[in-house]
Amino acid sequence: MKIVVDWNRCAGIGMCESLVPDVFEVDEDGQMNLLTEEIPDGQEAQAREAVSACPNEALSLED
Repeated sequence: MKIVVDWNRCAGIGMCESLVPDVFEVDEDGQMNLLTEEIPDGQEAQAREAVSACPNEALSLED
Protein backbone atom coordinates (compact mmCIF):
# COMPACT_ATOMS: atom_id res chain seq x y z
CA MET A 1 0.00 0.00 0.00
CA LYS A 2 1.27 3.44 -0.95
CA ILE A 3 0.42 6.92 0.26
CA VAL A 4 -0.24 9.65 -2.29
CA VAL A 5 0.00 13.34 -1.34
CA ASP A 6 -1.66 16.20 -3.19
CA TRP A 7 1.04 18.75 -2.42
CA ASN A 8 -1.20 21.61 -3.58
CA ARG A 9 -3.69 20.80 -0.81
CA CYS A 10 -1.27 19.95 2.02
CA ALA A 11 -1.03 22.70 4.64
CA GLY A 12 1.44 20.93 6.95
CA ILE A 13 -1.01 20.76 9.86
CA GLY A 14 0.50 17.48 11.05
CA MET A 15 -2.49 15.25 11.77
CA CYS A 16 -0.84 12.61 9.58
CA GLU A 17 2.45 12.87 11.44
CA SER A 18 0.75 12.33 14.78
CA LEU A 19 -0.89 9.15 13.46
CA VAL A 20 1.93 7.63 11.35
CA PRO A 21 5.28 9.22 12.29
CA ASP A 22 7.17 6.54 10.34
CA VAL A 23 5.69 7.94 7.13
CA PHE A 24 5.11 11.66 7.71
CA GLU A 25 7.16 14.45 9.23
CA VAL A 26 6.35 18.15 9.49
CA ASP A 27 9.49 20.27 9.68
CA GLU A 28 10.07 23.50 11.60
CA ASP A 29 8.83 25.53 8.62
CA GLY A 30 5.50 23.70 8.57
CA GLN A 31 6.36 21.70 5.45
CA MET A 32 5.25 18.09 5.43
CA ASN A 33 7.85 15.58 4.29
CA LEU A 34 7.00 12.10 3.14
CA LEU A 35 9.56 9.75 4.70
CA THR A 36 8.43 6.81 2.56
CA GLU A 37 5.65 6.18 0.06
CA GLU A 38 5.22 2.59 1.20
CA ILE A 39 3.12 2.11 4.33
CA PRO A 40 5.08 -0.08 6.78
CA ASP A 41 3.59 -3.48 7.55
CA GLY A 42 1.14 -3.31 10.41
CA GLN A 43 0.44 0.42 9.99
CA GLU A 44 -2.25 0.23 7.32
CA ALA A 45 -5.04 1.09 9.78
CA GLN A 46 -3.15 4.16 11.01
CA ALA A 47 -2.55 5.23 7.40
CA ARG A 48 -6.27 4.98 6.65
CA GLU A 49 -6.97 7.04 9.76
CA ALA A 50 -4.43 9.67 8.63
CA VAL A 51 -6.15 9.91 5.23
CA SER A 52 -9.52 10.37 6.94
CA ALA A 53 -8.13 12.88 9.44
CA CYS A 54 -6.51 15.19 6.88
CA PRO A 55 -8.57 18.40 7.03
CA ASN A 56 -7.53 19.39 3.49
CA GLU A 57 -8.12 15.94 1.96
CA ALA A 58 -4.53 15.96 0.67
CA LEU A 59 -3.90 12.26 1.28
CA SER A 60 -5.04 9.10 -0.45
CA LEU A 61 -4.00 5.46 -0.57
CA GLU A 62 -3.09 3.22 -3.50
CA ASP A 63 -2.82 -0.55 -3.45
